[in-house]
Amino acid sequence: MTRAQRLPLRSPVLATPLQVGPVRLDTNLLLAPIAGWCDLAWRMTCRELGGVGLACTDLLSPRGLLCGSEASLDLARTNEFDRPIGMQLYGSDPALLADGARWCADHGATVVDLNMGCPVDKVCKKDGGSKLMCDPARAVRIAQAVRTALPDAIPLTAKMRLGWSEADFERGAACSLAVRLARVGVAMITVHGRTTEQMFKGECRREGIRRVVEAVAEATGPYTATPRGGIPVVGNGDVRTPDDAISMLRHTGCAGVMIGRGAFAMPWVFRLAWREQLRLRGLPLSLEGEPTEPEKIEIVRRYFDRMLEFRGEQYAMHKIRQKIAWLGKTINGSHCRELKDGVRQAATPREVHRALDHWLAVAPASERAVPPVPA
Repeated sequence: MTRAQRLPLRSPVLATPLQVGPVRLDTNLLLAPIAGWCDLAWRMTCRELGGVGLACTDLLSPRGLLCGSEASLDLARTNEFDRPIGMQLYGSDPALLADGARWCADHGATVVDLNMGCPVDKVCKKDGGSKLMCDPARAVRIAQAVRTALPDAIPLTAKMRLGWSEADFERGAACSLAVRLARVGVAMITVHGRTTEQMFKGECRREGIRRVVEAVAEATGPYTATPRGGIPVVGNGDVRTPDDAISMLRHTGCAGVMIGRGAFAMPWVFRLAWREQLRLRGLPLSLEGEPTEPEKIEIVRRYFDRMLEFRGEQYAMHKIRQKIAWLGKTINGSHCRELKDGVRQAATPREVHRALDHWLAVAPASERAVPPVPA
């Protein structure tokens, strides 16, 4: 039996809101920054359902923000409901990233995050994203410059992988970089449990995340969910269900869980995962359980309407046709294929709404109901 498997059933991190520097979150669950899936409409949709402690923007180019690029400003768009919000910067120039961080601080960021984990070529070819793990000295200089640029009230965080290669993983590159970042003022480290070379293949390596948790705790003191109680490490990768989130917490000892692709088909996964943590701790269940099938349709509808409001008809129509395959995965009536086809074939927003209304009208009540979640 491994050390992780010997963790007590009621781990102290369960149902414990994250403390990120001076910022106290409502839960220990974070919505990941994934290109195409973390615009304002999606963040609001997930937040509305409950359980989200922090949501992050898409990767933001500091040069684009400072130049007023329409694309960059659109990705950074937020509002008062969208709080607390993490704005994630990418790049390799310390001075430019520091200026970008100041822009974020002036435009509503609760947290500023440095992307050191994106494996995509167009980011890595510019020495950003996970390429920074190949140059830890530069990564630390960036963190120092950005931390200096930010006011004390706005914590700096970083997201990384287990290294660029298997060799990096074996020699503990993520552990070393995480410790160095913590020592220059990074208030939270998120670790995706794969190397860059793995991209998104294979399984998330939780033992690697656990090594980072242990290294940071040894270097900076154990995390205690207080403003001066150590640096939290957040686990990320292969979290698709509430049980996956609980397992991540228990097997790695991480203080929180970041969920990305797992929310594509189940944006209410955050509230279910927080509810399950509360149940395991014997605490009152403050959030609802699984939505009913009609409620799921209304979630799709609100998401679509928000895209129309924030991004316009062309964007909303394009995205809903793409995303209905994911969003429809948990709508289990026999007419679900008809729903997906109706949305994909819709030529106007009115026809999208008509497809949603048609499903509600024709799906038998027995197919639209879901079993109650145990108290």
